[in-house]
Amino acid sequence: MKHLLLNDLSGAPLELKEGNEDPVEVVTKALGDLTKTVEDRLKAIETKTAAIETKADTTKLVERLDKIEAKAGRPTGDDKKEPSEERKAFTSYLRHGRDSMPDEERKALTVANDTSGGYLAPSEFQAEVDKNIVEISPVRQAARVSSTSAGEVILPKRTGTPTGSWVGETEDRPETGSTYGQTEVPIHEMSAYVDVSLKLLEDSAVNVEAEVAFDLAEEFGRMEGLAFVKGNGVKKPTGFVNGGLAYTASGNASTLGSAPADLLITHLYSMKAAYRNRGSWMMNGSTLAAIRKLKDGTTGIYLWQPAYAAGQPETILGRPVIEAPDMDDIGSAAVPIAFGDFKAGYRIFDRVGMSIFADPYTQRTNGLVRFHARRRVGGATRRAEAIKLIKCATS
Repeated sequence: MKHLLLNDLSGAPLELKEGNEDPVEVVTKALGDLTKTVEDRLKAIETKTAAIETKADTTKLVERLDKIEAKAGRPTGDDKKEPSEERKAFTSYLRHGRDSMPDEERKALTVANDTSGGYLAPSEFQAEVDKNIVEISPVRQAARVSSTSAGEVILPKRTGTPTGSWVGETEDRPETGSTYGQTEVPIHEMSAYVDVSLKLLEDSAVNVEAEVAFDLAEEFGRMEGLAFVKGNGVKKPTGFVNGGLAYTASGNASTLGSAPADLLITHLYSMKAAYRNRGSWMMNGSTLAAIRKLKDGTTGIYLWQPAYAAGQPETILGRPVIEAPDMDDIGSAAVPIAFGDFKAGYRIFDRVGMSIFADPYTQRTNGLVRFHARRRVGGATRRAEAIKLIKCATS
């Protein structure tokens, strides 16, 4: 017997009996066994690693599901922005009054800069009220709206254009300067109050801010909507109807004339092209109904075809229509229709800040808390040539 310098997997030398075993076959078999063993061990390691990773992924998934379920179970949800300290304090003030508030919440309230002793509504509250006002006051949709902190706004206004002329080589050159004036837009004050029941305030499931905001928005929107159209400037904005605008006469006291479609076309193209191309019609619902009923004398087809495509506004002669309930009905000496570029022609200025004052005593015997609100706003015609009216004849 002789020994070869070969070891098996255990490290022991391989012994071969001379003449009985082929050394090549023994080595080949040993290498095959080694390869299989290594492969088995690698597969075992991979299986174990995959199981660990799967368990980790499952753990993460469970954690995420737990968070989602916890979020869904909360009354307000965590997906919304956490309200500011000022808003939390203001909500507490609306519900409980100043005297019942904790010291830290009372310090978070911002005192309004007026003599009524009210508290300044946080920006989130003002944004909600402003949104509701836009829905009720249609002139805001068309006019240019800005904010101010002053008691009145002074706007420069060009009152005369340059007057150039053709001249000879040695002739005197005439003055060609423009002339300028100014327009003053005073900021007026409107006030309102809302009575809220103690029962409503005690119900934590009710969004008291939204209720108060909606009620104030309805009244402020009604007041300013009328003023922006017909206001006389006495303790209120000056409406565009009273802004010295030019008008097209209908020729009839009870209708839009014998050829109302022609009247609308004449009125539209009497405007300068720059204003006409950016202009909008403004009228109330009854006037809209009268125009909708206009038909072609031969075919009987309605002249005004509203847009049926989703998202497209209704138009008259290609220009959008804004329904303003405070415009006149068609009648003697009435002004039922306005057309023009309201962004260029009319300006609205909101005084920065709206204050709320809670009075828990005056209506206490009726089970109510009274919330007083103030708002200051100004409005006036900025450029008279940008808007033009249609006026009915006097009977």
